[in-house]
Amino acid sequence: MSEPMSVGSSALEPPMPSSASSTEPKHGGFTRFELELEFVQSLANPQYLNHLASRKLLTNPSFVAYLDYLQYWSRPPYLKYLTYPGPTLKSLQLLQEERFRQDIISPDLVQALMTEGMKAAVEWHKEG
Repeated sequence: MSEPMSVGSSALEPPMPSSASSTEPKHGGFTRFELELEFVQSLANPQYLNHLASRKLLTNPSFVAYLDYLQYWSRPPYLKYLTYPGPTLKSLQLLQEERFRQDIISPDLVQALMTEGMKAAVEWHKEG
């Protein structure tokens, strides 16, 4: 997975969900909405979070500001576009905490989060 586009400021307005707009600029053939959706959903993967930490992105103030900006995905109308809103939003929330951004470098924490996710999936299927 590629790294997200650079935003640089949390004052930017979130992109419009309607990615069909012909006036919206494309980045590699994709709209900003599509790129941010793909990136925010990738945050549900603990191994990807570990990758970001190993690249020292989680200590970069601009990247941390970008993570804060992405919290708009927790609100309508954006929320409905998330495939796995529970894990995605949980990770996005945890990434707001400096301690978590430091600790996710640990393979033990990555494994614990992966195990927790698998248990949650099993429980969800039992209830259904």
